[in-house]
Amino acid sequence: MAAMSSLRLGMLAGVAMLAAATATGAAAAAPCVQDTFEDEAYVVCTVEKGTDGLRLFWKNADGAPYRDFSGVAEAARGKGKTLAFAVNAGMYLPDFSPIGLYVEDGRELRPVNRAPSDGPATGPVPNFYKRPNGVFFLDDAGAGILPTQEFLKRRPAVRFATQSGPMLVIRNRLNPIFIVGSTDRTRRSGVGICSDGAIRFALSEGRVNFHDFARLFRDHLKCPNALFLDGGRGVGLYSPVLGRDDKSWHGGFGPIFGFVE
Repeated sequence: MAAMSSLRLGMLAGVAMLAAATATGAAAAAPCVQDTFEDEAYVVCTVEKGTDGLRLFWKNADGAPYRDFSGVAEAARGKGKTLAFAVNAGMYLPDFSPIGLYVEDGRELRPVNRAPSDGPATGPVPNFYKRPNGVFFLDDAGAGILPTQEFLKRRPAVRFATQSGPMLVIRNRLNPIFIVGSTDRTRRSGVGICSDGAIRFALSEGRVNFHDFARLFRDHLKCPNALFLDGGRGVGLYSPVLGRDDKSWHGGFGPIFGFVE
């Protein structure tokens, strides 16, 4: 009897350990997690190197902008997929169209915005013109981020691309236009290609300046290249694991990054 009880206890302990390991593995596999850097709260969503499923969304099957993450999630479900997370994919105009280059499934739907890098400092999207802005892209070799002028010189054949600005980190150097201790603080979102090959999206939960946000990518997330996506009311996240389905105060989002499984 004692031997049988010991056997049962051992089996129960084994089941409990397996359940704990499974739960830990599931948590570790969650693409979006809460993080902190220098007392500021962030959400960081990671796409591991070599992982397929990251893409861009703009218009639905009816040709209208999705404008929210729920529509993208529904479209993914219609194809037997799950939207694991989504974030806004750069600045956009009042009609929700991308302000710069936008490529989806190999089709260029918006051309590169060639406005001078020191162009309009006012208007609805002044950050886009801060020098230099850049392009995030996916091609057959993987993911990349390049300053716009360098992207134009190389002209890689891309499957997906979005233009935004300014660049946050360029070859492991902070964009020199950023000011230490700047009082220009707001919520911000960005994307980086990191030293381990992973793509990391970060969204601040509170207000941060450009210099501190760029340091998050370089010093904390270890991303040699990173690009600003949007700020203020344009920052949004979809993450079922974190219970988030943010809505834009602008009445909707323009282009959207989505990771489907």
